[in-house]
Amino acid sequence: MEWTDIRITVPARYAENAEAAATSIASGGIYIEDYRDLEAEVEAIAHVDLIEADLVNKSRDEVIVHMYLSPEENAAEIAQLVHERFTRAEIPYSLSSEGVEQEDWETAWKQYYHAMDIGERLAIVPSWEDYPTDRITLTLDPGMAFGTGTHETTALCLETLDACIRGGERVLDIGTGSGILAIAALKLGAASAEGVDIDPMCVRTAGENAALNGVADRLTVLVGDLSDKATGTYDVICANIVANAIKALAPSAAPLLKEGGVFMASGVINEREAEVAAALESAGFTLTETKRKNGWVCFVCAR
Repeated sequence: MEWTDIRITVPARYAENAEAAATSIASGGIYIEDYRDLEAEVEAIAHVDLIEADLVNKSRDEVIVHMYLSPEENAAEIAQLVHERFTRAEIPYSLSSEGVEQEDWETAWKQYYHAMDIGERLAIVPSWEDYPTDRITLTLDPGMAFGTGTHETTALCLETLDACIRGGERVLDIGTGSGILAIAALKLGAASAEGVDIDPMCVRTAGENAALNGVADRLTVLVGDLSDKATGTYDVICANIVANAIKALAPSAAPLLKEGGVFMASGVINEREAEVAAALESAGFTLTETKRKNGWVCFVCAR
Protein backbone atom coordinates (compact mmCIF):
# COMPACT_ATOMS: atom_id res chain seq x y z
CA MET A 1 0.00 0.00 0.00
CA GLU A 2 1.39 3.38 -1.02
CA TRP A 3 1.91 6.36 1.29
CA THR A 4 2.39 9.98 0.18
CA ASP A 5 5.61 11.86 0.81
CA ILE A 6 4.83 15.60 1.01
CA ARG A 7 8.08 17.55 0.71
CA ILE A 8 8.21 21.11 2.03
CA THR A 9 11.35 23.01 1.04
CA VAL A 10 12.26 26.12 3.05
CA PRO A 11 15.30 28.40 3.37
CA ALA A 12 17.65 26.91 5.96
CA ARG A 13 17.19 29.77 8.40
CA TYR A 14 13.52 28.78 8.78
CA ALA A 15 14.30 25.12 9.54
CA GLU A 16 13.23 25.10 13.19
CA ASN A 17 10.01 27.02 12.57
CA ALA A 18 9.18 24.79 9.61
CA GLU A 19 9.72 21.66 11.68
CA ALA A 20 7.42 22.96 14.41
CA ALA A 21 4.72 23.97 11.92
CA ALA A 22 4.86 20.66 10.06
CA THR A 23 4.84 18.63 13.26
CA SER A 24 1.64 20.40 14.36
CA ILE A 25 -0.05 19.11 11.19
CA ALA A 26 1.39 15.63 10.78
CA SER A 27 -0.38 12.46 11.86
CA GLY A 28 2.42 10.22 10.61
CA GLY A 29 6.19 10.43 10.44
CA ILE A 30 8.33 13.47 9.71
CA TYR A 31 11.86 13.39 8.32
CA ILE A 32 14.12 16.45 8.04
CA GLU A 33 16.76 16.73 5.30
CA ASP A 34 19.28 19.22 6.67
CA TYR A 35 22.90 19.08 5.47
CA ARG A 36 24.21 22.30 7.03
CA ASP A 37 26.39 20.49 9.57
CA LEU A 38 27.27 17.51 7.41
CA GLU A 39 31.05 18.00 7.36
CA ALA A 40 31.28 18.64 11.09
CA GLU A 41 29.18 15.60 11.93
CA VAL A 42 31.17 13.29 9.67
CA GLU A 43 34.49 14.66 10.94
CA ALA A 44 33.42 13.76 14.46
CA ILE A 45 33.09 10.06 13.60
CA ALA A 46 35.32 9.51 10.57
CA HIS A 47 36.78 11.83 7.95
CA VAL A 48 35.21 14.33 5.59
CA ASP A 49 36.74 12.54 2.60
CA LEU A 50 34.42 9.62 3.32
CA ILE A 51 31.29 11.63 2.46
CA GLU A 52 29.66 10.42 -0.73
CA ALA A 53 29.71 12.92 -3.59
CA ASP A 54 25.94 13.17 -3.85
CA LEU A 55 25.77 14.27 -0.20
CA VAL A 56 28.59 16.77 -0.59
CA ASN A 57 26.63 18.38 -3.42
CA LYS A 58 23.45 18.78 -1.36
CA SER A 59 22.31 22.36 -0.80
CA ARG A 60 23.29 23.98 2.51
CA ASP A 61 20.92 26.89 1.88
CA GLU A 62 17.65 25.02 2.20
CA VAL A 63 16.04 22.29 4.28
CA ILE A 64 13.41 19.77 3.20
CA VAL A 65 10.70 18.62 5.62
CA HIS A 66 9.14 15.30 4.58
CA MET A 67 5.63 14.53 5.87
CA TYR A 68 4.43 10.95 5.33
CA LEU A 69 0.67 10.47 4.83
CA SER A 70 -1.16 7.16 5.07
CA PRO A 71 -3.42 6.05 2.20
CA GLU A 72 -6.47 7.03 4.26
CA GLU A 73 -5.38 10.67 4.54
CA ASN A 74 -6.34 13.36 2.03
CA ALA A 75 -3.13 14.86 0.62
CA ALA A 76 -4.99 17.88 -0.77
CA GLU A 77 -6.36 18.74 2.67
CA ILE A 78 -2.93 18.40 4.23
CA ALA A 79 -1.42 20.61 1.53
CA GLN A 80 -4.01 23.28 2.34
CA LEU A 81 -3.14 23.04 6.03
CA VAL A 82 0.54 23.43 5.16
CA HIS A 83 -0.30 26.55 3.17
CA GLU A 84 -2.34 28.05 6.04
CA ARG A 85 0.18 27.27 8.79
CA PHE A 86 3.29 28.26 6.85
CA THR A 87 1.69 31.47 5.54
CA ARG A 88 0.56 32.46 9.02
CA ALA A 89 4.06 31.77 10.37
CA GLU A 90 5.58 33.78 7.48
CA ILE A 91 7.72 30.84 6.34
CA PRO A 92 8.52 30.90 2.60
CA TYR A 93 8.20 27.42 1.13
CA SER A 94 7.66 25.27 -1.93
CA LEU A 95 5.73 22.00 -1.87
CA SER A 96 5.87 18.80 -3.87
CA SER A 97 4.74 15.21 -3.32
CA GLU A 98 5.26 11.66 -4.52
CA GLY A 99 4.11 8.16 -3.65
CA VAL A 100 6.31 5.96 -1.46
CA GLU A 101 6.00 2.32 -0.45
CA GLN A 102 4.34 1.69 2.87
CA GLU A 103 6.60 1.15 5.85
CA ASP A 104 5.87 0.39 9.45
CA TRP A 105 6.30 4.00 10.61
CA GLU A 106 5.29 3.28 14.18
CA THR A 107 7.94 0.61 14.60
CA ALA A 108 10.57 2.77 12.90
CA TRP A 109 9.86 5.64 15.30
CA LYS A 110 10.25 3.51 18.41
CA GLN A 111 14.03 3.52 18.25
CA TYR A 112 14.06 7.33 18.54
CA TYR A 113 11.44 7.97 21.24
CA HIS A 114 11.91 6.95 24.83
CA ALA A 115 10.47 7.97 28.18
CA MET A 116 11.77 11.22 29.59
CA ASP A 117 11.35 13.13 32.84
CA ILE A 118 10.30 16.78 32.59
CA GLY A 119 10.29 19.24 35.47
CA GLU A 120 9.81 17.95 38.99
CA ARG A 121 6.70 15.82 38.49
CA LEU A 122 6.09 14.83 34.86
CA ALA A 123 7.24 11.87 32.79
CA ILE A 124 6.49 11.63 29.06
CA VAL A 125 6.11 7.94 28.16
CA PRO A 126 5.60 6.44 24.67
CA SER A 127 2.53 4.22 24.58
CA TRP A 128 4.57 1.05 23.91
CA GLU A 129 7.19 1.55 26.63
CA ASP A 130 7.09 0.17 30.16
CA TYR A 131 8.52 2.93 32.38
CA PRO A 132 8.11 2.31 36.12
CA THR A 133 8.11 5.70 37.84
CA ASP A 134 6.57 7.60 40.73
CA ARG A 135 6.07 10.60 38.46
CA ILE A 136 2.81 11.69 36.83
CA THR A 137 2.90 10.01 33.42
CA LEU A 138 1.69 11.55 30.19
CA THR A 139 1.26 8.73 27.68
CA LEU A 140 1.86 9.68 24.05
CA ASP A 141 2.28 8.09 20.65
CA PRO A 142 4.77 9.96 18.40
CA GLY A 143 2.50 9.37 15.43
CA MET A 144 -0.25 11.52 16.91
CA ALA A 145 0.56 15.02 15.62
CA PHE A 146 2.35 17.75 17.54
CA GLY A 147 4.01 17.03 20.80
CA THR A 148 6.06 14.21 22.18
CA GLY A 149 7.76 16.58 24.58
CA THR A 150 10.99 16.51 22.59
CA HIS A 151 10.61 19.85 20.83
CA GLU A 152 12.05 22.73 22.86
CA THR A 153 8.86 24.82 22.82
CA THR A 154 6.77 21.92 24.13
CA ALA A 155 9.33 21.03 26.81
CA LEU A 156 9.50 24.64 28.02
CA CYS A 157 5.72 24.83 28.38
CA LEU A 158 5.53 21.46 30.13
CA GLU A 159 8.18 22.58 32.59
CA THR A 160 6.19 25.75 33.27
CA LEU A 161 2.96 23.81 33.78
CA ASP A 162 4.77 21.45 36.14
CA ALA A 163 5.79 24.45 38.23
CA CYS A 164 2.48 26.34 38.29
CA ILE A 165 -0.35 23.75 38.41
CA ARG A 166 -1.22 23.04 42.02
CA GLY A 167 -4.77 21.67 41.70
CA GLY A 168 -8.23 22.92 40.73
CA GLU A 169 -7.21 25.33 37.98
CA ARG A 170 -9.17 26.22 34.85
CA VAL A 171 -6.80 26.08 31.86
CA LEU A 172 -6.96 27.44 28.31
CA ASP A 173 -4.60 26.06 25.64
CA ILE A 174 -4.48 28.29 22.53
CA GLY A 175 -3.43 26.43 19.38
CA THR A 176 -3.84 23.16 21.22
CA GLY A 177 -2.70 20.84 18.39
CA SER A 178 -2.56 17.34 19.89
CA GLY A 179 -3.74 18.68 23.24
CA ILE A 180 -0.50 17.78 24.99
CA LEU A 181 -0.35 20.89 27.19
CA ALA A 182 -4.00 20.79 28.20
CA ILE A 183 -3.74 17.07 28.97
CA ALA A 184 -0.56 17.59 30.99
CA ALA A 185 -2.29 20.31 33.02
CA LEU A 186 -5.20 17.98 33.77
CA LYS A 187 -2.92 15.14 34.84
CA LEU A 188 -1.04 17.56 37.09
CA GLY A 189 -4.31 18.41 38.86
CA ALA A 190 -6.15 21.10 36.91
CA ALA A 191 -9.93 20.81 37.25
CA SER A 192 -10.77 21.49 33.61
CA ALA A 193 -9.13 22.52 30.36
CA GLU A 194 -10.22 23.95 27.05
CA GLY A 195 -8.19 23.66 23.86
CA VAL A 196 -8.78 26.13 21.02
CA ASP A 197 -7.47 25.54 17.51
CA ILE A 198 -8.47 26.64 14.02
CA ASP A 199 -7.75 23.14 12.69
CA PRO A 200 -10.71 20.70 12.94
CA MET A 201 -8.28 17.74 12.83
CA CYS A 202 -7.09 18.71 16.29
CA VAL A 203 -10.43 17.74 17.81
CA ARG A 204 -9.88 14.13 16.81
CA THR A 205 -6.20 14.02 17.75
CA ALA A 206 -6.62 15.75 21.11
CA GLY A 207 -9.58 13.51 21.87
CA GLU A 208 -7.53 10.38 21.19
CA ASN A 209 -4.70 11.60 23.40
CA ALA A 210 -7.11 12.64 26.16
CA ALA A 211 -8.73 9.19 26.14
CA LEU A 212 -5.30 7.55 26.20
CA ASN A 213 -4.55 9.51 29.38
CA GLY A 214 -7.95 9.14 31.06
CA VAL A 215 -8.88 12.84 31.04
CA ALA A 216 -11.35 13.01 28.15
CA ASP A 217 -14.20 13.99 30.50
CA ARG A 218 -12.34 17.15 31.60
CA LEU A 219 -11.00 18.37 28.24
CA THR A 220 -13.08 20.36 25.77
CA VAL A 221 -11.55 21.08 22.36
CA LEU A 222 -13.08 24.00 20.46
CA VAL A 223 -12.58 24.69 16.76
CA GLY A 224 -12.23 28.39 16.01
CA ASP A 225 -10.20 31.36 17.14
CA LEU A 226 -9.66 32.82 20.57
CA SER A 227 -12.22 35.64 20.32
CA ASP A 228 -15.03 33.25 19.32
CA LYS A 229 -14.47 30.39 21.71
CA ALA A 230 -12.84 31.40 25.01
CA THR A 231 -15.24 32.48 27.78
CA GLY A 232 -14.84 33.77 31.32
CA THR A 233 -11.43 33.80 32.92
CA TYR A 234 -8.69 31.20 33.36
CA ASP A 235 -6.05 30.46 35.99
CA VAL A 236 -3.53 29.32 33.36
CA ILE A 237 -3.35 30.16 29.65
CA CYS A 238 -0.89 28.45 27.27
CA ALA A 239 0.01 29.71 23.80
CA ASN A 240 2.64 27.49 22.20
CA ILE A 241 2.33 28.85 18.67
CA VAL A 242 4.42 31.37 16.67
CA ALA A 243 5.63 34.92 17.25
CA ASN A 244 3.16 36.72 14.99
CA ALA A 245 0.18 34.84 16.42
CA ILE A 246 1.25 35.62 19.98
CA LYS A 247 1.58 39.32 19.16
CA ALA A 248 -1.86 39.32 17.55
CA LEU A 249 -3.72 37.49 20.30
CA ALA A 250 -2.06 39.09 23.34
CA PRO A 251 -4.59 41.97 23.71
CA SER A 252 -7.49 39.48 23.60
CA ALA A 253 -5.82 37.00 25.94
CA ALA A 254 -4.99 39.49 28.72
CA PRO A 255 -8.60 40.01 29.90
CA LEU A 256 -9.10 36.22 30.01
CA LEU A 257 -6.38 35.70 32.64
CA LYS A 258 -7.43 35.81 36.28
CA GLU A 259 -5.56 38.09 38.63
CA GLY A 260 -2.66 36.04 39.96
CA GLY A 261 -2.89 33.65 37.00
CA VAL A 262 -0.13 32.52 34.65
CA PHE A 263 0.12 33.17 30.91
CA MET A 264 2.86 31.31 29.03
CA ALA A 265 3.79 32.05 25.43
CA SER A 266 6.27 29.94 23.48
CA GLY A 267 7.18 29.06 19.90
CA VAL A 268 9.39 32.15 19.64
CA ILE A 269 12.93 32.06 18.26
CA ASN A 270 15.68 34.08 19.96
CA GLU A 271 15.79 36.65 17.18
CA ARG A 272 12.19 37.70 17.86
CA GLU A 273 12.36 37.71 21.65
CA ALA A 274 12.47 41.49 22.09
CA GLU A 275 9.53 42.32 19.83
CA VAL A 276 7.29 39.62 21.34
CA ALA A 277 8.20 40.70 24.88
CA ALA A 278 7.30 44.29 23.99
CA ALA A 279 3.95 43.18 22.54
CA LEU A 280 3.09 41.20 25.67
CA GLU A 281 3.90 44.11 27.95
CA SER A 282 1.93 46.49 25.73
CA ALA A 283 -1.09 44.16 26.02
CA GLY A 284 -0.99 44.42 29.80
CA PHE A 285 1.09 41.42 30.79
CA THR A 286 4.02 41.56 33.22
CA LEU A 287 6.92 39.29 32.31
CA THR A 288 7.90 37.29 35.39
CA GLU A 289 10.32 34.85 33.76
CA THR A 290 11.92 34.18 30.38
CA LYS A 291 12.98 30.59 29.74
CA ARG A 292 15.31 29.59 26.91
CA LYS A 293 16.29 26.29 25.31
CA ASN A 294 18.38 25.75 22.16
CA GLY A 295 17.36 28.98 20.45
CA TRP A 296 13.71 28.98 21.56
CA VAL A 297 12.06 31.26 24.13
CA CYS A 298 9.12 30.80 26.53
CA PHE A 299 7.66 33.86 28.27
CA VAL A 300 5.97 33.40 31.64
CA CYS A 301 3.66 36.32 32.41
CA ALA A 302 1.23 37.63 35.00
CA ARG A 303 -1.54 40.19 34.59
